[in-house]
Amino acid sequence: MSAIIRKIVTVVEETQMEMGRPVSPPTRRAAAIAVIENPFAGKYVEDLAPLIAIGEELGDLLSKRAVAALGIEGSKVQSYGKAAAVGENGELEHAAAILHPKMGAPVRKVLTRGAALIPSSKKRSGPGTTLDIPLGHKDAAFVRSHFDGMEVQINDAPRANEIMVAVAVTDSGRPLPRVGGLTVAEIKGEDGLR
Repeated sequence: MSAIIRKIVTVVEETQMEMGRPVSPPTRRAAAIAVIENPFAGKYVEDLAPLIAIGEELGDLLSKRAVAALGIEGSKVQSYGKAAAVGENGELEHAAAILHPKMGAPVRKVLTRGAALIPSSKKRSGPGTTLDIPLGHKDAAFVRSHFDGMEVQINDAPRANEIMVAVAVTDSGRPLPRVGGLTVAEIKGEDGLR
């Protein structure tokens, strides 16, 4: 089953100044969000394999769009995250089926790497909901400078029978990070943690 997509929205955020201090180079984040029909809205279905397949499809599509929006190669992405919001006739397990079993592999393929778990969030909500996409370094979860998030919103999504699915990527960590911990230069990238 392919996703029936009503719309795709791509958002780029660039922070050039923080607390009156210049951020050089600017920190940049991009999210690609698809609004899709929920094939299981309003009913309980035991086998969620079609949504798992949709997750794989959207992992490829959305990560390519987000990376393209940043204007960099996938290998230059530093952080990633994913999120979904189901409309009121869906259930959280529909979002989980899209986000977890198979979405990660195509995202990592687009980025050429990604040893760390892809942070995620899910919720049930209505049109205009805010989707908070958690972000973490793609190769080492312990890099504190990359503990972050990106907030996105589409004014008319998700409708009751829809799911809003997002992938976010960055070219850096937070603006002006200074809480210590493992640095990007110290990453070994062997276990996804350090």
